[in-house]
Amino acid sequence: MSISLLDTQTNQTPNWCPGCGDFGVLMGVKKALVALKRSLDETYVVSGIGCSGKISHYINSYGFEGIHGRTLPIATGVHFANHTLNVVAISGDGDGYGIGMEHFMHTMRRNLNMTYIVHNNQVYGLTKGQYSPTTAPGTATSSSPYGAVETPVNPIILALASDGISFIARGFAGDIKHLHTLILEGMKHRGFALIDVLQPCVTFNKINTYDFFKSRVYKLEEDSTYDKTNKQQAMERAREWDERIATGIFYQTEQPLYEDALPALHRAPLVEHTIDTVDITPLYSEFM
Repeated sequence: MSISLLDTQTNQTPNWCPGCGDFGVLMGVKKALVALKRSLDETYVVSGIGCSGKISHYINSYGFEGIHGRTLPIATGVHFANHTLNVVAISGDGDGYGIGMEHFMHTMRRNLNMTYIVHNNQVYGLTKGQYSPTTAPGTATSSSPYGAVETPVNPIILALASDGISFIARGFAGDIKHLHTLILEGMKHRGFALIDVLQPCVTFNKINTYDFFKSRVYKLEEDSTYDKTNKQQAMERAREWDERIATGIFYQTEQPLYEDALPALHRAPLVEHTIDTVDITPLYSEFM
């Protein structure tokens, strides 16, 4: 099916700060949906709370804006209701790697067939610049005036430590062409696809700026020695930061899907099941 960028538009105008990296992520998702060549009615976007949470309002597909940290459980429910949909879950680093960390870990190990995009700006932007789970140590913020003291979460390493996940990537909001190809590959991948996005917050994060990333990022696919099926190599590249920051697909493999083990989904999506196909009369004697 042929769709255009215009088809992905809604009547809502983004209210992000001028220059925010969220605009790059939004365009990356839209361009991926165009390249995917599926009806927009077949895509369901679930977002959380935070600056990134508004993104489901700006994409002309089915969508749901949930509560803080609960993006993945909602996306899981949508997926199980109709596992033929292109389910895209979108969070921020606080929403996904802080409040929703337990859901992140369990959804990864289950290898549900969905795409998870995380706007990682290393700060809580919506609530005025507090430090987030991915903020670097020593960073002064409104909640850490003497510098953050916690060890930051490295989402790529966490994902690599999960034996269930089958697609791990990192993009940069300042390189939309590369980012949209990563999102497209994640959507096409059969399994759980994590795409961590380096997304500059131009208002509250004056360290991890566009210039900071542009001077450091490089693409893994341009390195002929890199093997995306090798977890050890992926771990080594995921630890790089101060001088070089890898983007691209860190790891990709084939793994059994969680839904493959659910007999109820083999016949048809749950949304297509009818009550007359389920005989509950044997339960009457036990419960009535």
